[in-house]
Amino acid sequence: MIIVVSGPGGVGKGTIVGEMVRRDPQLRLSRSWTTRARRPSESDDAYVFTDTASFEQRIAAGGFLEWTEFLGNYYGSPVPDPQTLRDGDGDLVLEIEVDGAQQVKRLHPDALLLFVLPPSREEQERRLRGRGDPDDKVHARLKKAEVEEPVGRDLADHVVVNDDLDATVDEMLAIIDHARAQ
Repeated sequence: MIIVVSGPGGVGKGTIVGEMVRRDPQLRLSRSWTTRARRPSESDDAYVFTDTASFEQRIAAGGFLEWTEFLGNYYGSPVPDPQTLRDGDGDLVLEIEVDGAQQVKRLHPDALLLFVLPPSREEQERRLRGRGDPDDKVHARLKKAEVEEPVGRDLADHVVVNDDLDATVDEMLAIIDHARAQ
């Protein structure tokens, strides 16, 4: 199963997905590529940090399940190695923006899309600032969120508000368990 966790910047997707993968051994996280610089608070393995030329070469080679350009940088989910997609190897989790979720849903209509929202715009802004985003990026992400949210709500199989991390993770894992049982 492909599980897409999407939502605007600052809703806590990375934290949620990290906890989901830690708690459910059947989940495998696809590590996205990006051309943006690593944030001071970010681990080296948060993304595959790469340059524009390498990213564009991979696009040309069909090496991404989905990719997008956002705020002047590329982001993309690599096509998984076919050997890692054998039956029984677990479910693939993609932590991606709404543009990417739309691409994945077109290619894989059976993918499970979980759209995450912040409890408020003020909390979203606090989280963006807390992770070290500069003012111009914070404002751009908040503006983008206003456009993304209606699209994400329409696209999603389930919408979850991240106002309490443990409760959010519990809810999302229950949704995944239910989808597995179908």
